[in-house]
Amino acid sequence: MSGTAQARLSQVNSHLSSDPRPNPIPNNATSLLQKSPNDVVVTCALRTPFTKGGKGPLKDTMAADLLVHTFKNLISRSKIDPKVVEDIAVGCVLAPGGGATEYRAAALAAGFPETAAVKSLNRQCSSGLQACVDIANAISSGMIDVGIGAGVESMSTQYGPGAVTEFSDLLENHMQSANCKVPMGVLSEDMAKEYKISRADQDAFAAASYQKALKAQQSGLFDEEIAPITVKYTDPKTDEEKTVTVSKDDGTRPGITAESLSKIRPAFAKDGSIHAGNASQVSDGAAAVLLMKRSTAEKLGQPILGKYVTASVVGVPPLYMGVGPWKAIPVALEKAGITKDDVDIFEINEAFASQCLWCTKELGIPLEKVNPKGGAIAFGHPLGCTGARQVSTLLTELKRTGKKVGVTSMCVGTGMGMSAVWVAE
Repeated sequence: MSGTAQARLSQVNSHLSSDPRPNPIPNNATSLLQKSPNDVVVTCALRTPFTKGGKGPLKDTMAADLLVHTFKNLISRSKIDPKVVEDIAVGCVLAPGGGATEYRAAALAAGFPETAAVKSLNRQCSSGLQACVDIANAISSGMIDVGIGAGVESMSTQYGPGAVTEFSDLLENHMQSANCKVPMGVLSEDMAKEYKISRADQDAFAAASYQKALKAQQSGLFDEEIAPITVKYTDPKTDEEKTVTVSKDDGTRPGITAESLSKIRPAFAKDGSIHAGNASQVSDGAAAVLLMKRSTAEKLGQPILGKYVTASVVGVPPLYMGVGPWKAIPVALEKAGITKDDVDIFEINEAFASQCLWCTKELGIPLEKVNPKGGAIAFGHPLGCTGARQVSTLLTELKRTGKKVGVTSMCVGTGMGMSAVWVAE
């Protein structure tokens, strides 16, 4: 580790010395399962397949077009009258200009009337979750009755050198501000060294993600949440334009083991432990979640998949971006009045195997409860989309297994964490 990195880590280490877990609280899982007309519920949640950035069949599809397909599928699958949808929030990280113009246009092209408002937002990797939470809060407050939280990212068309933010001298001369622009791979490598997260453990965790995702895909466990998408695609090998229908994630691969991953060259340091096989994939995709009050769903005849309970968002030192779930999950659990033992499934984004594994172990969460169908290492992380994607992945798996309580969470660039609690029906 460089002297500069060591100095930065030493400066902020004290901020992480306290245990983030709240004092023991009464088990309130039973009351969490009770139903109220005022519950904010999910009546439909779906996503596109995720495909490899720059290579996969969605590489030539703009983010707004991914949204159009996703919104159309949401309307057809839920059978919702588009006229009752009052607001749509779309999370995205890389879109030029925030995507505000394109996403309003996408909603109109998908069939929503001009009365449906649209906004874009960017809380980096938690943008999709933040979009869902914003809509849920608007419903709870009475501002709207029906809304959609969504997320989208075309990393193929938007990711690259131009995405790097230039800092002024004012920001560069403040250490914590300057730390905000340290590349996530670099800071995750430094964190792995500081916390002694071995490459062997990271590779084992990553291999398990690949194996779980492949098994889930082969068993059709993603089919319910994925809405196939038909797009035009230029084959990079032949330069031939084709029309293709994509129905499965293309990041999953057979034969991945900890041993095979151990042979991959480190990406951020010669003696490093992080590489392309144990970090999230660059991907393209979109997801959408339809939300309303329980009383509204019953009035409209909408099937209820589950309910939103509460959420948390926290800040952590920028160089320790990866610990975000460790800080955010206990806060969300405390707000919900439950403990980690009441949770059946945790969907924790696998930005890097190092940080997801560390957070899981530090929180004392059994590994079998984390990402049972694999995660972003195996099938991708379209940045602004992932938070919305996790909702569909979580609720379909809770339903399939007959379980009830789930948590979604992720670390967030520049040093944050976000988490939400959901209950399936």
